Amino acid sequence: MRAFVFPGQGSQSVGMGKALADASPVARELFQEVDDALSHHLFRLMTEGPEDRLTLTENAQPAIMANAIATLRVMQREGGFSLAEKGDYVAGHSLGEYTALCAAEAFDAPTTARLLKQRGYAMQDAVPVGVGAMAALLGADIDKAQALADAAAQGEVCAVANDNDPSQVVISGHKGAIDRAIAMVKDHGIKRGILLPVSAPFHCELMQPAADVMAKALASVSLSAPLLPVYANVLAAPIADPDDIKARLVEQVTGRVRWRESVMAMWDAGVTDFVEVGGKVLGPMIKRIAPDATVRSIITMNDIEDALGQF
Repeated sequence: MRAFVFPGQGSQSVGMGKALADASPVARELFQEVDDALSHHLFRLMTEGPEDRLTLTENAQPAIMANAIATLRVMQREGGFSLAEKGDYVAGHSLGEYTALCAAEAFDAPTTARLLKQRGYAMQDAVPVGVGAMAALLGADIDKAQALADAAAQGEVCAVANDNDPSQVVISGHKGAIDRAIAMVKDHGIKRGILLPVSAPFHCELMQPAADVMAKALASVSLSAPLLPVYANVLAAPIADPDDIKARLVEQVTGRVRWRESVMAMWDAGVTDFVEVGGKVLGPMIKRIAPDATVRSIITMNDIEDALGQF
């Protein structure tokens, strides 16, 4: 069995999508669709920068989605690829869940771009700059990370935000609590805590204002049943009902990204082949979670041609 997976924030870089667009009119068409949907030259920002503007959450989220969906569309229209025939599940890390839903045709690309722009802006706007923070805990499993978060909270928010793989967990919350957690890592048997260069404390209860915005946004759009079940971040389980998907996307704003559990659940369900479309971020995590899995990344035209020959 095979799952197609889609990366989250942090996988953006200036120049993304350029080679694909240079090589394929299908990719250029997709990038133009997204620009039109946003009334914004996002593709120019993706290819030319500046990096600090591309890194803004409201730009990075639709850009990462557009890059992955352009890759997939080239496979479909130029290579005759069918996601429904070649895949069994889709999944994405945080914003990548929206990309997965777009890939599975639950949302169209313009709708996905607008939702992610709104999501990015709402998440950025939910907490004043400097109030929140996030940190990556290296050499931490979920139990150690939870114990550290509980100890560091001291009346503030300090929560496990991303359970990425057996050796990396991300915590999120008030800046003071995150600073305390970083200072306490050795006491909890954790190798290192690194403050992340993010503009807001994602995936914790401080994001509730953004969740409220997304509840209204998602209520106003139509969502079809996906071609393939999508593993929801907050459940680490597959869902396909449109109303259920919308509810989980709202929960996802404040909820934990259960990526390690999602990959384990897919492996237990019989998935042995994981294909990351549009990035090389999730592959290493997947190998740490399921060492016997086959993992490949599809980014370039050469990657596309190689993959089409193997599927």
